[in-house]
Amino acid sequence: MSGKTITLYEAIGGDVTVRALTRRFYQLMDTLPEARHCRAVHPASLEGSEAKLYDYLTGYLGGPPVYVEKHGHPRLRSRHFGASIGPRETEEWLLCFRRALDETVENPKLRDIIWPPIERLASHMQNRE
Repeated sequence: MSGKTITLYEAIGGDVTVRALTRRFYQLMDTLPEARHCRAVHPASLEGSEAKLYDYLTGYLGGPPVYVEKHGHPRLRSRHFGASIGPRETEEWLLCFRRALDETVENPKLRDIIWPPIERLASHMQNRE
């Protein structure tokens, strides 16, 4: 037993899984009627949003810091301030993320580690009641 600690990024399958997670997340947002309010605050094309979330999650989960290298410090709340994000949009975002996470990360223990900070992050993005 080497005792080597691995990151969440490595534990979930690295690049392949993060790409699958972000792809599925935006597919769900784009197609689920129950995510329409969240979808409405995004641009017509979700391509840029998907790329940025992929970059962010890669570093967030312990992989290469690609988001910071491309865009600088995330400053997520200020970057999202132009979008009207209330409780409904937050819940819809979380619905899509939860489903995508459940579908793309096989290990339930890893999903349980990832989920609470994602919930906090989504709540932190809310900028209206």
